[in-house]
Amino acid sequence: MATRYLYIARHGEADAFGELTATGREQARLLGKRLAPLPVGAVWHSPLPRAAATARELDVFLGGNPQVGEALELIDHVPYVPTTDETPPSWTAFFDGYSPAEAAAGNAIADSLTSRFACAPDQGDDVHEVLITHAYPIAWLVRDALAAPPVQWLGLNSANAALTVIEYRPGTPPGITMFNDMSHLRPELRWTGFPPATRP
Repeated sequence: MATRYLYIARHGEADAFGELTATGREQARLLGKRLAPLPVGAVWHSPLPRAAATARELDVFLGGNPQVGEALELIDHVPYVPTTDETPPSWTAFFDGYSPAEAAAGNAIADSLTSRFACAPDQGDDVHEVLITHAYPIAWLVRDALAAPPVQWLGLNSANAALTVIEYRPGTPPGITMFNDMSHLRPELRWTGFPPATRP
């Protein structure tokens, strides 16, 4: 029974212009070292520069062997705009002004994301793929794997270069074997991408 292993990570830390910082490049290289022993067949990244640069950095440690390519489905997007009743007060200002057309466009990208990646292989050998993307698509993939209500993506966040692993097998629910794991990062490189707070 073939399994799809998705190794999903948020891009490294980026500056206000969307370019990786020195910290972001180091985070990406450490992620690459962690993934190096795995039989990765492909690395897919968002079209945005910070994700593409992260993929290039980690590919150095994958030996240049996997296919590295852009996947439009991994673009930073809002996958689901909650109804007024669903929206937590702290998110109200964020969603203010989202038009129905914008909401539909984001949801269409989210549907494409899950259709392409959130499924078991049709047949043949196991598939090992790395996805370099953004916090919102990661939240959507995790929410989908849990079969949670669409609004639950709001409660999930990922640090820069943190690793999430989801496994897809035919006929069984997806298995989340890791979420937002930062053990490959030194303590001073962890928790970037989150608001400042006391962290473990």
